[in-house]
Amino acid sequence: MTIQQAGIFAILAVTALLFIWGKWRHDLVALGALITCVITGLVDPALAFSGFGNPAVITVASVLILSFSLQTTGVVDTLTSRLLPSASGATVSIIALSALAAGLSAFMNNVGALALLMPVAIKTAGRLGISPGRVLMPVSFASILGGMTTLTGTPPNLIVAGFSGEGDSSNFTMFDFAPVGLAVTAAGMLFIALAWKLVPARARTDLSSFETAPYIMEARVKGIPRSSASPCAISSISSIRPTRRSSASCAMTGASLRRALTGKCTPMTSW
Repeated sequence: MTIQQAGIFAILAVTALLFIWGKWRHDLVALGALITCVITGLVDPALAFSGFGNPAVITVASVLILSFSLQTTGVVDTLTSRLLPSASGATVSIIALSALAAGLSAFMNNVGALALLMPVAIKTAGRLGISPGRVLMPVSFASILGGMTTLTGTPPNLIVAGFSGEGDSSNFTMFDFAPVGLAVTAAGMLFIALAWKLVPARARTDLSSFETAPYIMEARVKGIPRSSASPCAISSISSIRPTRRSSASCAMTGASLRRALTGKCTPMTSW
C-alpha cells in the first residue's frame, strides 16, 4: 500500500467516524474531508470541485426542487387523502402507504417522499394503535425500492447512466431500470405485506416520542358569514406562532394554511 492510498483510507475512516458521531453537520464533514485531500496533495486543486458539475449532481438537485414543489403545492396531501384507506386494518393500511411511498419515490427523491409521508404514517399508527416504527420502517423500505424503478428515482441510477453514456455505449433512458426495478419492488412489497409484524414493537405505542410541535404553526383566524363565496373564507389572521395545539385555536400545517387562504379546505364550522 502506498502512502497516498494509506492517506485516503485514513481520511475516509475519520470521515466515517465523524458521520457516526453526528456532532457536526454531514455536509461540513464531507467538505472538510475534500479540503483535507486537497491540502495533503491527494486531490488536484484544479479538480477538487469538478464533481459539482457532474450531470448526476445537477439532476439530483433538480429532483430535490421537484420534491419540494410537490410538498408545497399539496399534491401529496391530495394523494394520501384519496388513495389511502381510512378505516382498514393494519396490513392493508401499511401496504397502501408503502405502495404510495414506492410510487412517489419513483419520480422524486426517495428521502423527500419519505419525509412527506412520515406524518401520515405516524397518524396511521395512532389510528391503528400500534408502534409508529411498525409503519415507518415498511414505508422507508418501500421508498428505497420504488426509487430503483426509474432513472431519477435514486442517485446511483443517475451516476450509472452518466458513465454508460461515455464511449460508444448509449445512455440509459427514464424507464430502462423499470423491468428489474419493478420486479424487485414487487418482491419487496410482498415481503412487507407478510413480514411487517417482524418489526420490533416498542413498549410505548403512543406518539409522544414523535413530537411535531416545533414544525407546526398556530394561526388564529376569524371567519366571515357562510354566505361568502368561500366555505372557509378568512377575514383576518391575528397571529401566527409556534404551538402545541392549543384547543382554542386551529393548528395547521403550511399546506393546510395555504388551502385555507385560497378557500379550498373544510368549512370552519367543522374545524
